[in-house]
Amino acid sequence: MSMYSHRGMGAVPPGNARLNELLEQIRAEFDSQQRQSENFEHQISAQVSEMQLVREKVYAMEQTHMTLKQKYEEEINMLRHQLEVARKGAPQSGLQGPPQHAGPSQQPPSIAPGNGLFSGIMAGGSQGGLAPPQPQAPPQEQQMGPHHHQMAQGPPGLPVPPPHPNAQQQQQQQPQQQPPYQQQAYPQGPVSNSMGPQPPPSTASPGPGRRAMARPPNAVGPATPQINTPVPYPGNAQSPQVSHPTPDHARMNPRAPPPPISNALGDLEVDAVAPHNKKTGNDWYAIFNPQVQRVLDVDLVHSLTHESVVCCVRFSHDGKYVATGCNKSAQIFDVQTGEKVCVLEDHSATDMAADLYIRSVCFSPDGRYLATGAEDKLIRVWDIATRTIRNHFSGHEQDIYSLDFARDGRTIASGSGDRTVRLWDIEQGTNTLTLTIEDGVTTVAISPDTQFVAAGSLDKSVRVWDIMTGFLVERLEGPDGHKDSVYSVAFSPNGKDLVSGSLDRTIKMWELSSPRGPPSSGTKGGKCVKTFEGHRDFVLSVALTPDANWVLSGSKDRGVQFWDPRTGTTQLMLQGHKNSVISVAPSPQGGYFATGSGDMKARIWSYRPY
Repeated sequence: MSMYSHRGMGAVPPGNARLNELLEQIRAEFDSQQRQSENFEHQISAQVSEMQLVREKVYAMEQTHMTLKQKYEEEINMLRHQLEVARKGAPQSGLQGPPQHAGPSQQPPSIAPGNGLFSGIMAGGSQGGLAPPQPQAPPQEQQMGPHHHQMAQGPPGLPVPPPHPNAQQQQQQQPQQQPPYQQQAYPQGPVSNSMGPQPPPSTASPGPGRRAMARPPNAVGPATPQINTPVPYPGNAQSPQVSHPTPDHARMNPRAPPPPISNALGDLEVDAVAPHNKKTGNDWYAIFNPQVQRVLDVDLVHSLTHESVVCCVRFSHDGKYVATGCNKSAQIFDVQTGEKVCVLEDHSATDMAADLYIRSVCFSPDGRYLATGAEDKLIRVWDIATRTIRNHFSGHEQDIYSLDFARDGRTIASGSGDRTVRLWDIEQGTNTLTLTIEDGVTTVAISPDTQFVAAGSLDKSVRVWDIMTGFLVERLEGPDGHKDSVYSVAFSPNGKDLVSGSLDRTIKMWELSSPRGPPSSGTKGGKCVKTFEGHRDFVLSVALTPDANWVLSGSKDRGVQFWDPRTGTTQLMLQGHKNSVISVAPSPQGGYFATGSGDMKARIWSYRPY
């Protein structure tokens, strides 16, 4: 029997023919629907492409509109300036548009060994002296030679051998002695009627015993006391959440880059700023960056009048007191009442000197002592309760510009124009470590854990040493570093970051490279993680709030700014001082900050969430 079927292989049962016919119909209908779907996809793609072109055109139109708007606003501001000047009858020079940045010729000169370093910064308005107060009448100018020793009239601009306390009276008696100074039209707040006319700053030579200026290896800048070892803030340490509104073009085209945020709040006219983006007081105002959400509010708490330039300000660690350094004395004020509670003056030294400026002050952590550094090259540690000197530290060969008290309560760091950083032990009464660099030291700061000391210098670098070994573990410079002398440094509360302020008008935040390796690993290079640009003149002092949420800065442009360290944008600019802001200091307990200025005033301010 055959294993194959004898039925014909090609025969199809009659029922299968009908099934094939139905399958063919289904296949034909599927092909038809598929062709229609492809047509729809082509139409959708074409519409999407057309929509994208429309978005790009709208975005280009918005950019053009923003450019034209900015141009017209600048022209309107310039015309408003000219109109105000015309109404007041003042000369219009220097008011044609926003103030221009100082050129290289306006960089402060350096001075030879043996000079007072502040005098190098201050001498000659055309060479980078402090910002002059806006005069009420055009000052008469008289050229002063490099060896002229008479102090100029009026409050000086910076923490430099400034004028005598009776300078204002002298100016009224001898108006012809006004020295030339650099005319820079920085904005100012409303002038209180009680303040009267503000005389121009001193740009006189440093006085007897100073030599002519030349390039320093060891000349330095103003005292820049840092709040760099704050007590941990008791409140919520979370960073504020700053939301930035999304422009319409970004919603339409998510890939389009957002327009840059400007930090140049000094170029804004306070009258042209929206009411919710400004706050004005009797003789001050604040402008809040209109391009970011406002999250802070500020107020003036106390204005503390001095008889000379206020070179430095510093809070006690409990936040109850503020110390200031000026000519011949350090003074301590109650933060709540504004009352002067203590004056510390070494009469054995001040009776022998015409001027003796205290360039830096700092409290011990327990608040019992106040260390002062002065231009007579001595460090004095005062027992505040008894008004007596506990320690005299000598050894520096030039003026002392910066001090910092360590958290251990016994170690003090000092920086001087003699190119050295020195560490002192108040219990032993000795100099425990001397660190020498190539140029003058302008500022020092001790890390919160007392393991490291940082210093800024005229050579544009920031250095960090291990306190126990004396090894240099960080040198912060290079292509991303400062382009001019560093005048201020401050550690972050966690000790892992460092901020620095410079004559290049910028502030930089550095991420330290955990310098805890063995000495054989050599010098590490920290990374510059943020550059803050917006000040229009030298940055003289920087600090961080105790919760690390804000970087504060004071500048020769008379302004104080609060910066967001996460974004690099400025939250606000504060104008009130009539001369350079030489020193800024936040309270270690939060909520307050202090400023010291060449206008002979220190001010205590409050800040809080808006």
